[in-house]
Amino acid sequence: MAKPTKSQWDFGEPFPTESRSAGRRVLSVSELTAQVKRLLEKSVGQVWVTGEVTNLRAQSSGHMYFTLKDAAAQLSCVLFSREKVSHRELLADGRKVLLQGDVTVYEARGQYQLIVRAVELQGVGALQIAFEKLKQKLAAEGLFAPERKRPLPKYPQRIGLVTSPTGAAIRDVLHVVQRRNPGLEIILAPCRVQGEGAAEEIAAAIRLLNEFNVAQASGLREKDSHAGSLCHIDLILVTRGGGSLEDLWAFNEEAVARAIFESAIPVVSAVGHEIDFTISDFVADMRAATPSAAAEIITEGVFASRQFVADLTQRMARAHPRRRLNELLQRLDDLQAGLLRCTRQGTKERQVDWQNLATRLLRVRPAQLLRQRRESLVLNQRRLRESAHVHLRNGRNRFEVMEARLRLLGPAQVLSRGYSITMDAATGKVLRAAKDVKVGQHLKTRLKAGEVLSKVEE
Repeated sequence: MAKPTKSQWDFGEPFPTESRSAGRRVLSVSELTAQVKRLLEKSVGQVWVTGEVTNLRAQSSGHMYFTLKDAAAQLSCVLFSREKVSHRELLADGRKVLLQGDVTVYEARGQYQLIVRAVELQGVGALQIAFEKLKQKLAAEGLFAPERKRPLPKYPQRIGLVTSPTGAAIRDVLHVVQRRNPGLEIILAPCRVQGEGAAEEIAAAIRLLNEFNVAQASGLREKDSHAGSLCHIDLILVTRGGGSLEDLWAFNEEAVARAIFESAIPVVSAVGHEIDFTISDFVADMRAATPSAAAEIITEGVFASRQFVADLTQRMARAHPRRRLNELLQRLDDLQAGLLRCTRQGTKERQVDWQNLATRLLRVRPAQLLRQRRESLVLNQRRLRESAHVHLRNGRNRFEVMEARLRLLGPAQVLSRGYSITMDAATGKVLRAAKDVKVGQHLKTRLKAGEVLSKVEE
């Protein structure tokens, strides 16, 4: 077997640790890279790093190679198939992620890289994952079940309002209520609606209104049942204005969802804008697109009733018997006029139709048409007879010609010219050559007139 050709850089053994001539310590590339790798793994080790994924490559082996970059630098990363890493499907070009891994050096290239141990989405992506996980969990527990949704009272007299006392939502709600149902009593349970601790304050406000409702109802039940009903909180509105997903996150917390679910009072959730959906929207008995829309839903019954009463005078005037009679009489006149108009129009249309039919009948003239058809029939019969005679005459002529040809070619015509036909007397077989006869054989010769019998002799 031939020996492999040596490279000009293959010295057969590693560089010596120290130069023999100058006493310097000289490292090979492999030794230097190994030292850098040990130093990097020891001093940096496992880290969390964030950036944007780019140049993602998934190998057939299952390993994933990609680059993590920011505005100023980039880092090579590898996720081995054997690593049990959750959410590896989150890795995609252009996606911003948060990675945990070990910093090391890939010695074959002399390149430092991150061996990935964990993958998370950063910012909004991470919140979205948390949102979906909590949504699935609560849905499995039945917190979103439609059958547990309670109908809202049609004519609420007192509502609880859970929101920030300084936000835009409370101003929108109060403005709509003042315009549509100024007599509606509102009990404000103030709380923060964003930031750390806001979810706990929202949940506490919901529970506080429920406790207030129970205390008011039990305290007044013995004195005056009617007064107790007037002090009853008919529903709770949980609301805030629009914002980013981070701003609305308090309403995606499990504590708020549990408080809404456990509320004995029906809850309306109106968080953000029309396109925003939060966990509280799914748990609440009703979701409104905006705070103003929620206020309109709550006051719809009373507002519609006020509008009905306001229109009642005009409706009663319209429903007066004399007014109704006059309308019916006018309607009768209209119907009579229409009937007369239709009768005249129908008569005119029938006259036009009759005139058209008479004109068409005169144009057709049945007697003349029948005479023309009869003359045509007689002419066609005469032509048919003439055609039959011609065909018959032509056929007879062709037959006579064929008969004459056949006679010319027949045996009788040959015999009439002096020829004869000799046959075996016993079999009638025609003899065509002398060698076909035998001594003693009886022959029959046919002439133009008669036959001659003979016997063959030597």
